[in-house]
Amino acid sequence: MVIIYKNAYFDEKFIVSLTPQIASHIFTKIAFKPLHTNLFHIVLLSIFLTLGTSKVYSQEIPKKLEVAIPEIKQVTPDSLNLKVLPIPEQKADSIKTDTIIKKKPVLDGIVRRKAIDYERIDQKKKLVTLFNQAELYYLDVELKAGIIVMDYAKNEVYAGRIKDSTGTFSQRPVFKQGSNVIEPDSIRFNFKTKKVLIWNSRSKQGELNFIAEKAKKENDSVYFMENVKFTTAEDIDDPEYYFLARTAKFVPKKKVVVGPTNMYIADVPTPIGLPFAFFPMTETSQSGIILPTFNDTRQQGYSLQNGGYYFALSDNYDLTFLGDYYTNGSYALRFDSSYAIRYQFSGNVNIRFENQINSERGFPDYSKSTIYNIQWNHSQDTKSNPNSRFSASVNLGSSTYFQNSLNQVNVGSRLNNTLSSSISYSKTFNTVPSVNLSLTANHSQNTQTQAINMTLPTLQLSVDRVFPFASEDQPKKGLIKNINLQYNLRGENQIRTTDSLFFKPEMFRDAKVGFQHSIPLNTNFKVFKHFSVSAGMNYNEVWYLKTLRRNFDQDIGSVVDREVEKFDAFRTYSFSSSIGTTIYGTFDFGETKKIQAIRHVMRPSVSYSYTPSFEKYYDTYALDASGRMQNEYTRFEGGIFGAPGLNNSNNIGFSLSNTFEAKVTSKDSTDMKPKKVMLLNNFNFSTSYNIAADSLAWSPVRVTGGTLLFKDKMNVNFGATLDPMAIDNTGRRIEKYNIDNGGSLFRMTSANMTVNYSITSTGKDKPESKKDQGARNGGREDDLFGTNVDFGERREGVFDDENKNEGSTEFFKTDIPWDLTFAYSLTYGNNNRENEIIGNSIMISGNLDISPKWKIGVSTGYDFVQNGVTFTQLRFERDLLSWRMDFNWVPLGEASSWGFFIGIKSGMLSDIKWDKRTQPNRVIR
Repeated sequence: MVIIYKNAYFDEKFIVSLTPQIASHIFTKIAFKPLHTNLFHIVLLSIFLTLGTSKVYSQEIPKKLEVAIPEIKQVTPDSLNLKVLPIPEQKADSIKTDTIIKKKPVLDGIVRRKAIDYERIDQKKKLVTLFNQAELYYLDVELKAGIIVMDYAKNEVYAGRIKDSTGTFSQRPVFKQGSNVIEPDSIRFNFKTKKVLIWNSRSKQGELNFIAEKAKKENDSVYFMENVKFTTAEDIDDPEYYFLARTAKFVPKKKVVVGPTNMYIADVPTPIGLPFAFFPMTETSQSGIILPTFNDTRQQGYSLQNGGYYFALSDNYDLTFLGDYYTNGSYALRFDSSYAIRYQFSGNVNIRFENQINSERGFPDYSKSTIYNIQWNHSQDTKSNPNSRFSASVNLGSSTYFQNSLNQVNVGSRLNNTLSSSISYSKTFNTVPSVNLSLTANHSQNTQTQAINMTLPTLQLSVDRVFPFASEDQPKKGLIKNINLQYNLRGENQIRTTDSLFFKPEMFRDAKVGFQHSIPLNTNFKVFKHFSVSAGMNYNEVWYLKTLRRNFDQDIGSVVDREVEKFDAFRTYSFSSSIGTTIYGTFDFGETKKIQAIRHVMRPSVSYSYTPSFEKYYDTYALDASGRMQNEYTRFEGGIFGAPGLNNSNNIGFSLSNTFEAKVTSKDSTDMKPKKVMLLNNFNFSTSYNIAADSLAWSPVRVTGGTLLFKDKMNVNFGATLDPMAIDNTGRRIEKYNIDNGGSLFRMTSANMTVNYSITSTGKDKPESKKDQGARNGGREDDLFGTNVDFGERREGVFDDENKNEGSTEFFKTDIPWDLTFAYSLTYGNNNRENEIIGNSIMISGNLDISPKWKIGVSTGYDFVQNGVTFTQLRFERDLLSWRMDFNWVPLGEASSWGFFIGIKSGMLSDIKWDKRTQPNRVIR
C-alpha cells in the first residue's frame, strides 16, 4: 500500500534517505524544474510501483522542492486508485541524535598576548612565558608586566618584575579590570575561579592610595588585604604619613572596612589609632557626620565647634548643618546649602545664628545677645532663557555680626560699614516696540548707625523708543526723523527701619509707596557739521498713596505733620538741551625726539535746562496760635520721588573734558613705529549758572582727573572743588566773589587723591582671588585688610595657589614669586576755613614665596592723621605635601588674635587636624 499525504512536499533529504537504487533511479529519470507538485507525487508513486516497493515512509515534512519532470497528461489520483489523507500531527522524536555532552570551554574568551624579547611555549609543562614588556588581554582583564607566565594546565597566570642592566627591578605589573587598577610587585591570577593573589599591591580609589603587603581578590567585587597602608600622599612608596591596618576588606567604588589601625608619620608610629574604621568609596556624595573641633575662649570657656552633619540630598543640591556649643551656655547654628542645575542656574544659601553669653551670670560684665547673618547667591545661565533672568545677592543680618562672630575672623567685613542685598527678575517682551519689565528688591544697611533702607519691591517698566516720523528701515537723520519718545514706569515700596525693628510689624508701619511715570521726548542733530545738538522735553507724573497735612496743634502748641492715607498725584515737566563738539590739537616735536608729539583732545559742552515753578501744589499753614500763615509747604514732602519745585530752575551748565596722549620713540631700535602713551585719561571741569537765582547763581567748579602709570599698574585719581563765592564768619556762602573779598579767584573747599598700585614678580596683573567669601561678607576682594578666616572651613589656605610650584625640586630659585598691593588716600577739607588734612593713610599688602613650599604675607598700614598703625596681619603657610600648616597673627587693635592650624588637605580625612586659636579681644580693658 502506498500513502501520499495531501499537500505533502518532498526534497532532496527525503530522496537521499531512500535506498541507493531508488535515489539513483529518481535522479536519472528526473530533471529539476518548476512544476506542479501533484504531478511530482504521481511520478514518485509510479517509480515505487515500478521497483516493487510496497510502502513509503517519511519522518519529516520537508520544504517545498521545485522539480521539473517530463510532461504527463491525464493522470489523476483516482486513475491510480490512490487514497488521499490529511497530514497527521507530528510528535517529537524520543530518540536523541547525540548523547555525548559537550564540554564547556576552559576560557570564555580569546587570550591575546605579546612581548618584546620572546614568547616561549613549553608543551611538556604546559607553560607560556612572555618576557620584557609583556602584555596579556583576556575579557575585561589587562595585565602588563616585565614577565608573564601562563600555566594553561592550571588556568593560572603569574606576573612579576624583571631586573634591568643595573640589577634594579623594573616593569612592575599593572593589573586592570574594568576601572580598577592595581600595581603590585607580583600577581597570581586564575582564569577559572577569577581569584587573584597579589603581593605589595598598589591601588588608588578616589583620594586614597593603598599599598598592601598581601591581598586576595575573592571575586569581582571583594578584596581581602593584610598589613595595608592607606594615605592621601602622592608618593605611595615613601609617603610622609600613612595609616597601617592589620586587616582590611576592600570593595572597589563602595567601601573600605579596616581592623585595628594606627597612624604613622615619617614611618614613626603615633598614639593616634582606631579599633576599626569605615571609609565610603563611592564616586557620588554621601551623607555623614562632621566631627567637631575642641577649643577654648576667654569669655565663653571651652567649646566644641563646627560639628554637625552633611546631607547629600541629590546630585543637584546638598545641605550642611553645623553647630557650636560653649560651656557657659553659648551656642551657634549654621546651615549651608548649594544647588545647581547644569545650563540653568546655580547658587548657595548660608544662614548663621549665634546665641552669645559673655562671662558668667552674676558678674558685672555678664551680657547676652543674639546675632545672625543670611547670605544667598543665585545666578542664572545666560543660555537657559534669553528673555528672562533671575539673580540674587543677599547679605543681611545683625549689624554687629562680623564684629562679634565667634566662628570667623574677617577684618575686611569688620571695617566695612555697609551690608547690601539685591534680588532681581527681568523679562523682555519681544513686541514692537519691545517692553522690558523688572522687579527688584534692594537692601542697604549701615552697620555703624544700624539704619536699614529697603525697597520691597521696585517695579520698572519701559517701552522701547519709538520714532514717529521715521520708518524702521529708514536712517534716523535730521531734526524731525530723530524725534523719539519712550514710556517709563517706576514703582517703589520703600521701608526705613533700624536693626532692632528688622522683620517686626513696626518695620512695615512707615512704609512709603509711590509710582513715577515719565515720557521723555528727545531728538539730536548736527549744526555747522561739527556741533552735535540734543534737545528734549520730559513729562513726569508721580502717584503717592500717602501724603501729609501740616497744621498748628492747639493741644501741644506746635506745628505737627500728620499722614493722610489717600491717593494723590502731581505732574511736572521740564526742558533741556545741549550742544557740544570735539577739538583735536597736536604738538609736534619732531620724529628724532624722545617725545615726538603730544595729542590733546577737548570736548566742550554747554547745556541748558528749565523747570518752571509748580506753586499750585503748595499750601499754607498756621505757624502759631495767632494764625500767622506760612506758604512753604507741600503735601508731597518726604515722598519717594521728591516733591514739585516751588521756584523756577533756569540753569546753564558748562563742562570741558580733556585727554592727553603722547607719541614716544620705542626703546626697541628695530621697532620703527612710535608707541602711544596715555598721559591723562581724563581731566574734566564742570560748573553751572542759575539764571533765575537772585543770588549765589554760580555753583562751585568741580575738577576731576585720572591717569595710569607704570604700564597701567598704578591708577591715580584726583579731584577738587573750587568755589568762586566767598563765605562769612559762620561759613555761609555770601553774594560776593572770593576775589572781591580779598582772596583768590577760587576758594578750594575740598580735594582728594587716591593712588592704587599692584605689581607682581612676573610683571603680569595680579590674578583675582578665588576666595570670594570675604567679599560676600562685605569686605574687600584683595587682601589689603587681611584675608578672611572661616573656622568652619579650614581646608583652604590663607593664600591663593596661583604661584604654586609643585614640580620644583631646586634648592634655590632665583625667580621668587611675590606680589605687592599699595593704596594711598589723601583728603583735604577747607569748607569753613579749617584748612586741614582730614585723611591721610597708606595701606600695603604683600605676599612672598620664600621657597616652593613656604609662603609669608603681611597686611599693614599707617594713618598719618591719627599717627598710628592701622590694621596689621601677619600670615605664614607651609605646604607639607599631603598636609597644610598655617599661622596668622593680628598683633594690634581690638581684633588682636592668633591662630595655628595643621591638618590633612584631603576632604576625606579633613577631621585629622589640630586647630588652636584665640578669639579677638573685643572687651576694652
